[in-house]
Amino acid sequence: MHESLPATDKGNSAPARRRFTWISLALFVALALLHTWPLILAPSTFSRNDNADTVLHQWILAWLAHQVVQDPLSLFDANIFYPDRLTLAYSDHLFIPGIFVAPLLWAGASPVLAYNLLLIAGFALTGWTMCSVIYRWTGSQLAGVISGSLAAFNAFTLTRFPQIQDQHLEFLPLALWGLDRLLQRPSLRRALSLSGWFVLQSLTTVYWLLFTTVAMVVATAVRPRDWLIPGRRTLVIYAVLAGLVAGGLLFPFLLPYWIVSREQGLVRTLEEIAFHSATMHNYLATGSRLHFSTWSEPFYTVVGDPLFPGGIALLLVATAVGSGVALRDPRARMALGFGIVAFALSFGPKLPGYALLYEVFPLMAGVRGVGRFGQLCLIAVAMLAGFGWSRISQAIARLPQRAFRHSVLPLGVVVVLGIHAEAVRAPMAYTPAPVVPEIWNRLPKIVGNDVVLAFFPFYSGIDTNQNSRYMSYTSRAFQPMLNGYSGFYPPSFHRHTSGLRPFPDEQSLDYLRQVGVTHVIAVAHLMRPSVVAKLDTLTGLQLLYTDGNVPILRLQTGRLQAPAAGP
Repeated sequence: MHESLPATDKGNSAPARRRFTWISLALFVALALLHTWPLILAPSTFSRNDNADTVLHQWILAWLAHQVVQDPLSLFDANIFYPDRLTLAYSDHLFIPGIFVAPLLWAGASPVLAYNLLLIAGFALTGWTMCSVIYRWTGSQLAGVISGSLAAFNAFTLTRFPQIQDQHLEFLPLALWGLDRLLQRPSLRRALSLSGWFVLQSLTTVYWLLFTTVAMVVATAVRPRDWLIPGRRTLVIYAVLAGLVAGGLLFPFLLPYWIVSREQGLVRTLEEIAFHSATMHNYLATGSRLHFSTWSEPFYTVVGDPLFPGGIALLLVATAVGSGVALRDPRARMALGFGIVAFALSFGPKLPGYALLYEVFPLMAGVRGVGRFGQLCLIAVAMLAGFGWSRISQAIARLPQRAFRHSVLPLGVVVVLGIHAEAVRAPMAYTPAPVVPEIWNRLPKIVGNDVVLAFFPFYSGIDTNQNSRYMSYTSRAFQPMLNGYSGFYPPSFHRHTSGLRPFPDEQSLDYLRQVGVTHVIAVAHLMRPSVVAKLDTLTGLQLLYTDGNVPILRLQTGRLQAPAAGP
């Protein structure tokens, strides 16, 4: 017998539901502006470009906008880490966020502006879709707002501004909604709908391909009555179809990562994963102004990602569990199931049996920051909190005193305000976006086509993230270059580091010729004056242009003719 499902949207007409849909969208846009304040006052000027990850992700967004027009079949052959191929696969591809902002970049918007608008949109859309799904499942608008608030604005997302992918979970609630519909009444349309939402969420980041898969598998496993009852063979057929369609759509994006893992050794060791795993301190850490200043600072300063769910959220989850709704309601049980599993997996190799999962499932071996499973746990908390509030509001509505029944809305507003008071970190600290020197706009005309660049200083070791600045310098035409910054460094990069250690000298120039470099670009203010002066003594370099700070030199053989200098 099919599990009974709670009635949804009781007493709400279709026009009222549509009205709430648009009101809730406006609400979450406003909340996104609040939690990112004062970003909206100067979205093209304020930035987090002081963090190399922000610069990396701005470059990825710009690369996607460039390459989907120029050569979409070579999307992963990015211009960094020459001569390697498929270098975009060294990091998250950010395909769906990149498509969101591609029109802005095509229209001439700066990467900083595109990134900031995408950041605000991620918060707003994640909250909105979670709100919409929980509203449909519980029939409570306040439950939807509570769940949406906790999903979008929490200890994790509000400290991850340089990682744009972590704010874009807007398709996960819709994937869970699609799964629920398929389990209730299997059909071809519902199977394809589930595939679509799953693929969209999976294409935001490789991490969420893994996390969404875990959520789908566990959510299905905790609803055995839906797939074990006799006569549900069609469910299996449509579920397999949904998986095949999703796999086919994701294959072109997964293949580069598989090739890179085989050719370049991009596999995270258990020791590396253990270092980036969560501890219980993570679940007590938060950067919120309320908790950080009162008790959480010691936990925040000794751990990686903060994962404290919030006091009100924990009370609402306790209500959902204690009242039994977390077990009786199949949708709430889905959240409870994958929340527990995500919590356990966030501890990585410290969890018994994790090493076996690492060996059996290839995606597990490609994920370094396994502590980020904690974000999936926070999503489960957000969903269960909505069910907990729905249970509370139903209990209040049954009270005989009329005054108590009218207290649901005020109490719900207080709960929502309390959730945001617990989470808020605004006003946020931003740095001024760096002004792009004109030389980088002119670089394509100066060096021409069919070139390979090498920027100096050639950063390595603990300073490798400084190479991210060079990636932004080439984001006008994306000329191939030796430099790069990413989540993984190929063996070729380490060879370059060794071969260029004595630069500038004739030996290092020979090395550059061997690997195919055609032009050398020195950023003088980052180098010692004696090193810059030595460039003039090398017969293998011809000065093409300089703005007084950045000499652009052609790598050649033989003694120089009289070099030309720009203004």
